[in-house]
Amino acid sequence: MTSTTPSKSEVKRRLVHVSGALLPLGYVLGVLTWAQLGVVMVGLSVLVGILELLRLRVGLDWAIYDELTRSYEQTNLAGYALYIFSMTAVALVFEPYVAVPGMLMLAVGDPVSGLLGRTREAGEPKRMTTLGAMFLVCLLVSVPFLLPVAGPVGVGAAVAGAVGATVADGVKPVVRGYVVDDNASIPPAACLCIAAVLWVTGAAAVV
Repeated sequence: MTSTTPSKSEVKRRLVHVSGALLPLGYVLGVLTWAQLGVVMVGLSVLVGILELLRLRVGLDWAIYDELTRSYEQTNLAGYALYIFSMTAVALVFEPYVAVPGMLMLAVGDPVSGLLGRTREAGEPKRMTTLGAMFLVCLLVSVPFLLPVAGPVGVGAAVAGAVGATVADGVKPVVRGYVVDDNASIPPAACLCIAAVLWVTGAAAVV
């Protein structure tokens, strides 16, 4: 069974993961406009893209990579880069009340799921209790944004988004031998599910 005590590196990764919530919260708290947040996200995407190019092609080997990346990321795009890219994508495509929940589901829900999932056997899929916790956290971070703009339909959209994020967290599809990391899949899956409900019902604009 996987150890229930996370390593120092694992704790650091989770703290960095949660710190990403500051990006959408900057908009929520009025520190940034939505347009400004988009510019910040694009800038971060360019920065991490350059860093990953240097790491993978040039051999940049900073000590921080040993702390914040896993062994299987040594020859692939690291999770932190996929995290920024996916957040940037939803921020540029969707309305704030669609994108912010998707961003928070990744920043807050995924670390909770990850820590709870450490109790499973090696190779075992995430347990229903872990996925249930992921769903609950995702629902809680999305309802406050969707209820005001779409009423009861907004709650349904939040449920759909939470389901999408939970499925993305629990299922890791393999495309041409490459495992699709949930850092890349959670925000778009969540936002597409939210947008689908809002679009079908006509309750609110989605892009």
